[in-house]
Amino acid sequence: MSQPAHGDTASIAAVIFDFDGVLADTEGLHLRAFQEVFKARSWVLDEAAYFDRYLGYDDRGLVVAYAEHHDISLPASEVRALVESKSRVFARYLELGDVLFPGARECVRALADHYTLGIASGAHHAEIISILDAAGLTSAFSAIVAADHVTECKPSPEPYLTAARVLGVDPRACVAVEDSAAGLEAARAAGMRTVGITTTLPRPLLAGADRVIESLRELSPALVAGLGARPAL
Repeated sequence: MSQPAHGDTASIAAVIFDFDGVLADTEGLHLRAFQEVFKARSWVLDEAAYFDRYLGYDDRGLVVAYAEHHDISLPASEVRALVESKSRVFARYLELGDVLFPGARECVRALADHYTLGIASGAHHAEIISILDAAGLTSAFSAIVAADHVTECKPSPEPYLTAARVLGVDPRACVAVEDSAAGLEAARAAGMRTVGITTTLPRPLLAGADRVIESLRELSPALVAGLGARPAL
C-alpha cells in the first residue's frame, strides 16, 4: 500500500492505540505463554529474541516466523493448534489480575472527551475485550481492530487503515500510539502522526515517532492537539 501524503498541518480527530505494551502490560505474558507452549516441542524462545525479533507480530505471524527462522516445516493445521494453545495459556495468565499500565484508565478517559478513540492491535479480539471489560473501558473505543480482522499484521499499514475506516476518519487526522518499531512503521505508512512510548523499547529505537513519551500519563489532549500543528517527520 502506498503512504498517503501529509499536508503541512492536519487537525487531529482520532487517537488509535496499539494494545499490548501500550495500554496493557502484557508483552511479558505473551512471551511466557509462547515459552510454555513451545517448551512442549523443545523449542526455545528467549526474552532477547522475542523483543528483538518478534515484537509486533500477531500470534500466527510469530509462529510462522519462528518456524521459518529455525527451518521448521509446519502445516497450517499445526500453526493453528499452536496459536490456539498459546491463547488458552495467555487467558489463564490474564485471570491473575489487572494488566493495564498505570495511568491507562485516566489517559483513555481524558482523551475520549476530545477525540474519537480506536485500537489497532495484533492481539486477538477476545483478549482485548476481556481486558477492557474488566477495566470498564470498552465503551471508550469506537473501533477495535484485532488480528482476527485483518489479513496482514504490522508493519503492514492494514490494521491502522482499517481502524481509521471503521472510525470514519481520514488516516492523516489520526495519531497512533505505539511501543514497537514495526507498529510505528505501520502507522506512518498509513499516513498517521505517531507517538512512541518507551514501555517496551528504549527511546533510540522509537526515534521515528513524531513524539516519544515515557508513560501514558504524558499523553494529554494538549500533546495530541500539538501533533496536528506540526509537519510530520
